[in-house]
Amino acid sequence: MRRLTESVPAGRAAARLALSLTASAMLAAPAPAAEPSPPVAWVATWGASPQPVWHDDFLFPTNIPTVLSEQTIRQVARVSVGGERLRIVLSNAHGDRPITLGKATVARSRGNSALEADSLRTVTFGGRQAATILPGASLLSDPVTLPIPALAQVAVSLYLPDATPMRTFHWDGRQTGWIVPGDQTMAPAIEAADAATQSTTARLLLTGIQVQTAQAPRAVVVLGDSITDGATASLDQDSRWPDFLAARLAPHGVALVNAGISGARLLSDGMGANALARLDRDVLAQPGVHSVIVMLGINDIAWPGTAFAPDSPRPTLEALTAGYRQLTEQARARGLRVIGATLTPFEAALPDTPLDNYYHADKDALRRQVNDWIRRSGVFDAVLDFDAALRDPGHPARMASRFDSGDHLHPGDEGNRAMAEAVDLDALLPGLDAVPGSTTIQEP
Repeated sequence: MRRLTESVPAGRAAARLALSLTASAMLAAPAPAAEPSPPVAWVATWGASPQPVWHDDFLFPTNIPTVLSEQTIRQVARVSVGGERLRIVLSNAHGDRPITLGKATVARSRGNSALEADSLRTVTFGGRQAATILPGASLLSDPVTLPIPALAQVAVSLYLPDATPMRTFHWDGRQTGWIVPGDQTMAPAIEAADAATQSTTARLLLTGIQVQTAQAPRAVVVLGDSITDGATASLDQDSRWPDFLAARLAPHGVALVNAGISGARLLSDGMGANALARLDRDVLAQPGVHSVIVMLGINDIAWPGTAFAPDSPRPTLEALTAGYRQLTEQARARGLRVIGATLTPFEAALPDTPLDNYYHADKDALRRQVNDWIRRSGVFDAVLDFDAALRDPGHPARMASRFDSGDHLHPGDEGNRAMAEAVDLDALLPGLDAVPGSTTIQEP
């Protein structure tokens, strides 16, 4: 009996020891490997470069009110690549006082000013609906969960509760927007017949849309002038040459941002800042940018002597090439691939306008010298020869009639399509054709 009674605690001790060893082994064993989370990153999918609003005595009207107060602005933008979440960028780059934003919404567009009702989302900034855009600054929204397919149209509505002088805009948006009284950010559509409703093709405050992507973010930015901005492209048709190029890039998951400004120049300010002054904001700061296309210089060559710059001297070839070199070096120092684009023909440009002296044979001679340098200098990583794509083979100083909008300077829709189709995608991002991207495409 004694042996039996002594054996019970010994058995319990052994059991406790076994449990302890098992627990230790369990603690020491590595946990099963968790499924890796897909990487997420932001990429710029649309842009409209901010410009300073000019005075009433300028050659062109601004097409916007000088002050907005207790009004809503609704704007539509077609993104290039899509994503499950997005955020918007607002700008007060040229303002001299803070702008109070009362409310902002975003939705998928149903055409014109109408929204897909189930897609309407309120946009916040640091968790709050109201926000302030400081002078000279931009404002980035919180992420908004709203699945957007590639090449889809997004409607952004902004309510300004206070008297707000308009100092920053993008003059030629090639897209109709609406300005209406009161807070109509949640309105399913804007009543265009209302006498208080104003329409405009300028962009106000909205300068960027970004989407979150699970694949490696890749974007191409086009730094250009009115030809890139789409000065004569059909309104509301997304028919600028970067729009057509965006449709080619979208199946590869590559975004495109149009940083064209009508009247932009390489070396001088004009209807927007010179190229180097806006390089950081319009190109280098865009998330996901890998390549930049530079199509600038025709206004540098042709503005001098016109109503735009009656007393300005024409730049030399050396000054222009130095500007291209500096732009290229700064972009390449940030890891970007830089693609140069030749300047398109412009003989007899802008007839029957105050700028009918835009063309001159001496100016065209300089354009040809610049194009020869772009093709042969080796400064750029690749060259897009838009001059060769658009010129009339029988009269190379002129644009071919089938591509001409009629003003002999800007291509029409078919010319824009021809430019986009002339782009070698491998020149933008080598190996692109071997890396398929997103396949959710909404036809433009």
